[in-house]
Amino acid sequence: MNKEINLNEKKIKEEIVDLKKKLLNFSFQKFSGQLEKTSQIKIAKKQIARLKTKLSHLNGDNNA
Repeated sequence: MNKEINLNEKKIKEEIVDLKKKLLNFSFQKFSGQLEKTSQIKIAKKQIARLKTKLSHLNGDNNA
């Protein structure tokens, strides 16, 4: 059970890092005028928040 949680934690952390990289690219594209869909920034931020919430729920279950 504990190994499964650690694997899920790793996957979630990797996804967060990937989304942060995307967010950085989106902001560069926005300032250079190349980003057509500015809503992608908002979507990426929401996905990061959702993943961080999942991560905190996993950690909270371990500490309870």
